[in-house]
Amino acid sequence: MGLGGNETDRLALLAIKAQIEQNPHNVTSSWNESTHFCLWHGVSCGRRHRQRVTRLDLQSQKLAGSLSPHIGNLSFLRELELQNNIFSNKIPPEIGHLRRLQVLSLHSNSLSGHIPHNISYCSNLIFMNFGSNGLVGKIPSEFGSLSKLQRIVLQVNNLTGEIPPSLGNLSSLKALVAFQNNLVGSIPTSLGQLKNLTFLSLGSNNLSGTIPPSIYNLSALYSFYLIENQIRGSLPSYLGNTLPNLQIFSIATNQIFGSLPLSLSNATNLRDIQVQYNKLTGQVPDLRKLHNLRLFTIHYNRLGSGTDGDLSFLSDLTNGTELEHLHMLK
Repeated sequence: MGLGGNETDRLALLAIKAQIEQNPHNVTSSWNESTHFCLWHGVSCGRRHRQRVTRLDLQSQKLAGSLSPHIGNLSFLRELELQNNIFSNKIPPEIGHLRRLQVLSLHSNSLSGHIPHNISYCSNLIFMNFGSNGLVGKIPSEFGSLSKLQRIVLQVNNLTGEIPPSLGNLSSLKALVAFQNNLVGSIPTSLGQLKNLTFLSLGSNNLSGTIPPSIYNLSALYSFYLIENQIRGSLPSYLGNTLPNLQIFSIATNQIFGSLPLSLSNATNLRDIQVQYNKLTGQVPDLRKLHNLRLFTIHYNRLGSGTDGDLSFLSDLTNGTELEHLHMLK
């Protein structure tokens, strides 16, 4: 078969192959002169631009080695899926040359170093996942310019510094996942501008300060995960009214005081409530409307008033046919 097509893309793919050091499934065996590169394993070319690579999918192949900077030469690439391998060393900043890129999946590898700030030049990015690597440094504030971004996943790394307030400019964002890092500082008030946000996961960091009131106006939010930080302050009385779609409310292991809002009972989709290891006081609110409740953990607080009515909420839970875990000791 004749080579044909775009020589730049072919050479870029061969350079990527050259930096793969372990290839136990031999997935790049077809990457040779006898086959057109658009037919190589994991390579897809476009319908309109038939000789240009639009997708590179080598996920879950136990590949080890470095990511070649020549990835940046695949200028028509829309999807780069290299997750669940053993790629190490740095993320090549040349990825920032991929102006058509929509999906960038590099999670579950052994990548190190900083996240290149010039990935913000990939202005068409919709999905970005760097989770479960060994990345360090700050979340690039330049990411706030990615107006089409819907999901940004940074979980389980060694990222430091504060959450950039510029992320509040991501008007299309539906999920911000950054748990299990070393992030510090306060939750930016600007995140309250993310009206499409459904999933906010900032647990297991070193965040401090209070939860900005603007966060409680994110009416689309269904998962609010803030466990294991140093957040203080109290919960607003209207929480269950302004977050009607809430399914997961996890603020355990912080320094939150005051009472559990009575309005919590209006968030009738709630499945998980985790508020243990805080400084909460007062009565547990009426839970009779929470028919979907699966997990309710309130131990290691100062709830109740030492009267017979302190445990009246237990009778409310008899309607909860989904309830699997109830922890209330101490």
